[in-house]
Amino acid sequence: MKTIREQTEEIEKSLLHPNACLSRSSKGRQKSEKEDNLRTCFQRDRDRIIHSKSFRRLKHKTQVFLAPQGDHYRTRLTHVLEVSQIARTIARALRLNEDLAEAIALGHDLGHTPFGHAGEAVLNELHPGGFDHYKQSLRVVDLLEKNGKGLNLTFEVRDGIGKHSKGIGAIVPKGVEDRPCTLEGSVVRISDIIAYVNHDLDDALRAGVIKRNDLPLKITKIIGGSYSKRINTMVTNVVAESLKKDLAYIKMSGDVENAVYRLRDFLFERVYYSEAIMKEFKKARFILRALYEHYLEHIEDAAGNRHVKGTAEKHLAVCDFVAGMTDSFALMTYERLFLPQQWTVL
Repeated sequence: MKTIREQTEEIEKSLLHPNACLSRSSKGRQKSEKEDNLRTCFQRDRDRIIHSKSFRRLKHKTQVFLAPQGDHYRTRLTHVLEVSQIARTIARALRLNEDLAEAIALGHDLGHTPFGHAGEAVLNELHPGGFDHYKQSLRVVDLLEKNGKGLNLTFEVRDGIGKHSKGIGAIVPKGVEDRPCTLEGSVVRISDIIAYVNHDLDDALRAGVIKRNDLPLKITKIIGGSYSKRINTMVTNVVAESLKKDLAYIKMSGDVENAVYRLRDFLFERVYYSEAIMKEFKKARFILRALYEHYLEHIEDAAGNRHVKGTAEKHLAVCDFVAGMTDSFALMTYERLFLPQQWTVL
């Protein structure tokens, strides 16, 4: 009698597009494991990510606004959940492997720093080898989770995590070597951009950093003036344009893609680099720089059980430790280390 996993794999084979990545066709894991009777390999990856400590910490990591007081601002956790929802919708419509897309989406930001891209910029300056959050995400799943054992994810999920969208990079990279090896990975890459340009804009409007009439008409005429309209336009466009190419690759039409680029440029100019945001980012950079330099001098507090030898390994241990901090933990630690403590006189 076939296991539930084997039955699921048969369903995938009969229903998914020929260009979809079937679970049974995975290139496997770095360390071989016995197959699960209930879940496919990609379902197991998704579950491992959700149950990881790094995933839970995302709820206290900045998306755009540092330590926001309002209850409705996005965090890094809500971001990956929104990316996952968009990716699953697109994957389902295109008859791609929804489980693979979901696993990549949920894991793509596990290596993000506290204080968003301000934290990433500081670590890139201080760590001799530089710092990229997508590379750090791979370190998290390969080496740092489960006390150094890692999550032992499949090749396809790791590839998607390592090749998701990167700041101001192209939505669809021209070079094949820069694209994920699966269409599901490309779906997550494009879903990441769809998610953040829309929810960052929504949060900026909520915070009063920009006003609704600040949005260029050239953008809103193409992709819509409301949050739901913009997401619907982008998602349906990706599905329609990708089907035109019979799923040779995942793409947007030229006009929608250009509108997304313009919206992203608008966000960089008016939101990410705005005076209000940069003022707080400057404080965040100061805090993380102080923490990094402190732990270089007190490596035993950062390394944990790791046996650290030499300057390069010290920097790597400190980088891993600081990158894994939440905003709240970084603030609390800075206060404990560098600010005078109140004394209670009995």
